[in-house]
Amino acid sequence: MAEINEAAVMQALSAVQEPELGKDIVTLEMVKELVLSGSNASLMIELTTPACPLKDVIERDIRGALDGIGVQLTELRWGAKVRRAAAPSQEKLLPNIRNVVAVASGKGGVGKSTVSVNLAVALAQSGARVGLLDADITGPNLPQMLGATGTPKSSPGGKIEPIERHGVKLISIQFFVPEGQPIVWRGPLIGGAIQQFLRDVEWGDLDYLIVDLPPGTSDAQLTLAQAVPLAGAVLVTTPQDVALADVTKALAMFRRMNVPILGIVENMSSFACPHCGEQTEIFGRGGAERLAKEEQLEMLGRVPLEMAVRQGGDAGIPAVAQREAGPAAIALKVVAGAVAARLAVRAASESGTTLTIA
Repeated sequence: MAEINEAAVMQALSAVQEPELGKDIVTLEMVKELVLSGSNASLMIELTTPACPLKDVIERDIRGALDGIGVQLTELRWGAKVRRAAAPSQEKLLPNIRNVVAVASGKGGVGKSTVSVNLAVALAQSGARVGLLDADITGPNLPQMLGATGTPKSSPGGKIEPIERHGVKLISIQFFVPEGQPIVWRGPLIGGAIQQFLRDVEWGDLDYLIVDLPPGTSDAQLTLAQAVPLAGAVLVTTPQDVALADVTKALAMFRRMNVPILGIVENMSSFACPHCGEQTEIFGRGGAERLAKEEQLEMLGRVPLEMAVRQGGDAGIPAVAQREAGPAAIALKVVAGAVAARLAVRAASESGTTLTIA
């Protein structure tokens, strides 16, 4: 048998592919802290995102590769280093935020804010550092949906400290206005507020900043896209034809502004009767999937209509943070994993790594 040394182990591990990126874990420099003791090995794998949904596959392949050279894996630790998926010019305004992700919809009422909140919390649960910016200036709901109260304080550097709930840093205009008071602002004021939230909030080091945009195609979307290079946009719709027609306009807008589309989320895809379990497709069937195929976009997930999601939104406990994970919470966690994976693919592409995308 060939001598077991670090070079031999690394050669064996070079056969292990990162499933999303289509390159081996040695080339991607994911193998860290390799320690050999006779025929035993311990190591750490530095993932491209803590939300990686394929850790089990990677571990299985690592064990198989090492078994092939007579090495037993005695300890496998996981780390994560989220890469920047947008252009380096983003560093000028947000030097410590790796990825700014817009969540958008063509029309209101499709559950965009619900997706934004649960996406942010699910990413934070995976170990990522996450911020959430409520860019729906005239219709802010995120504080209630996260159960966040109080008034943000000033940091020692004079910036605004975001409120933290469920592991997510949140900023919203709702924190600064009396309850029930309407915000009746014209476009320039809305754009100015979004720019201030980007520039004057003490976000700290973040892997992801999720921006919940207002529905439609207006000043808020333009301001965000012009202020920072976006790592990508997530489009939310229901299967209903009316919603699909409007989200198609949002898609065209982002493409015109050269914003990468990470994929589509079909919300309220179906409803399961709590008594008999029968599935009813209240808003139609398969609309978002058809759109994704026509536009060659990723289908990030289908989220069913579930009472626990509404109850959690009203109570400030997002579906993914509830004790019992129902079908909607499970689907939303899948969406979070898919978003993180697409961003990792884009980051690798920006760095010049050759990819094979499923």
